[in-house]
Amino acid sequence: MNDSDTPVSRWSDLDRPPLNASALRRGLIRPGALWTSLDVVPATGSTNTDLAGRAAAGLAEGAVLVAEEQTAGRGRLDRRWTAPARSGLFFSVLLRPGPDVAVRHYGWLPLLTGVAVATGLARAAGVDTSLKWPNDLLVTVGGEERKAGGILAERAGDGAVVVGIGLNVSLRASELPVPTAGSLALANAVSLDRDTLLRGVLRSLERWYGEWRTAGGDPALSRVQEAYAAGCATLGRPVRAELPGGRELAGEAVAIDSEGRLVVRTGDGERHAVGAGDIVHLRAAG
Repeated sequence: MNDSDTPVSRWSDLDRPPLNASALRRGLIRPGALWTSLDVVPATGSTNTDLAGRAAAGLAEGAVLVAEEQTAGRGRLDRRWTAPARSGLFFSVLLRPGPDVAVRHYGWLPLLTGVAVATGLARAAGVDTSLKWPNDLLVTVGGEERKAGGILAERAGDGAVVVGIGLNVSLRASELPVPTAGSLALANAVSLDRDTLLRGVLRSLERWYGEWRTAGGDPALSRVQEAYAAGCATLGRPVRAELPGGRELAGEAVAIDSEGRLVVRTGDGERHAVGAGDIVHLRAAG
């Protein structure tokens, strides 16, 4: 580990080269494409916070902001997300769904992003990534589910949404913040090239977002609901939902409803739609 007061060269860790912003722009920004700008900064507190500020100033849809290091990255419930410089992908995108998409459908954006990231990584990294409702990206390390990434969507003014993605790429076992964390490297991904991975994820997100917007945000018509359910590791297993206000709900996760909520069937057969809260995957009895 480097002392925080010691200057660190951008090439100090040869296993973690910097992103090639020029090549990324050439590969992603083109006439008629979703992505309109792409900036890579050495470090920032939070790409979501930075991009939300630019959105308020009228930044066009399709802006991508990537940080080689985040010092105050945020997850749900304002949890911190930190990792060594260039050990992952830490970026945010600006989306403006427009008047053809009802605001009630905006809640599907983090789930849609999860589908896009999982399908993009399957192609670019050759690793199976599953989704834990509502916003976690899971990989398998040593036969165990580990969290390798997360998604945070936030409204950023009238009609704008900033979606942030954090993904552990080359994080080593000795660098894990908690034992339940993972990375693409620990999941034996066939590629850890962050340029390739970022291009793959952004192209996948462009495709899924385009289909969702063309369908007016309808999760069924755009196939987002079906795809999310197919890749969701939460469905079909016993869970405990830790709800706002200190309440808890235990049962089997049986469906994702049309509003993107997790449907939990309790022991009495009742179904409850969970729209917010932490989900704990439980081991099946026996």
